[in-house]
Amino acid sequence: MGPLVHHVFFWLENPESLEDKQQLIEGIKQLKTIEQVADIHIGVPASTEKRDVVENSYSVTEMLIFANEKDEAIYQKHKIHQEFVDKHQHLWSKVLVFDSKSVL
Repeated sequence: MGPLVHHVFFWLENPESLEDKQQLIEGIKQLKTIEQVADIHIGVPASTEKRDVVENSYSVTEMLIFANEKDEAIYQKHKIHQEFVDKHQHLWSKVLVFDSKSVL
């Protein structure tokens, strides 16, 4: 079983608020302290060409890499993750999660 990628997209309740965006980003940064997180990427929409296949209406994204599905399951129940959700969920209006396993 190869790595698992947990890719989360957040739409802020107040997308124009730089303070809300920064607060969410700072919260996401804390997730990297969870032992099971092998790697993390935090980002915002890139200024790439606008095309029908490009989704850039989200505010912030996080991509976490786990060694396997077991580590991702531990992460979901981890105290730091639960505290992140409890403390920051008021900031977002929508969240989408894409989990994928490596085929290589």
